[in-house]
Amino acid sequence: MDVTRAIADLDEVRTRLAAVQRFRGLSGPAAAVSGAAALGAGILQLALVPHPSTAADGSRYVAIWIACLTFALAVNYGALGVWLARNWSSRTRTELRTAAVAIFPSVVAGGAFTAALLSRGEIGMLPGTWALCYALGLLGSRTMLPRGTATIAFAFAAVGAALLFATGTNALVWWVMPLTFGFGQIAIGVLIERDDETTGKVTA
Repeated sequence: MDVTRAIADLDEVRTRLAAVQRFRGLSGPAAAVSGAAALGAGILQLALVPHPSTAADGSRYVAIWIACLTFALAVNYGALGVWLARNWSSRTRTELRTAAVAIFPSVVAGGAFTAALLSRGEIGMLPGTWALCYALGLLGSRTMLPRGTATIAFAFAAVGAALLFATGTNALVWWVMPLTFGFGQIAIGVLIERDDETTGKVTA
């Protein structure tokens, strides 16, 4: 009974520590690559639908940015998978679980809002919604991220709020997403990489 209690107490301590310590499973290069992908997607949008105004334009716009999101997720979670494979332990599992819990509400909210707005044909509100949800995710996990991340999160929130009030489909213009997510992700990647170089990656 005492052994079981001790194990449970140890797990609780690990969880609390993970919530206030830097999560080392994040990859600066992966974040930067996903930001570069957003810049590339912006160039693609410039060539195809620089300022969506019809239903067909809207469909192309959504396809471009959903593809960009899919690529970014693959790159970042792929890097996370490599880190876990190299550092698999009870500690890293606790860190991963804590980070996932912190960001999960914003992911669910983003998916729900996206589905709802698409079903209503309100795609002009998508960029602002995405930026706000991402800001909430960053703020929710800020204690596990490098210093300076909160500033970027507030910038995402400010841009997102402004985009929600953009007239018509102005929020869909080609430079909005690259400027917001492209440079935002690159900035996060730089913060992660600098922090890793300063403190060193913690392995199990």
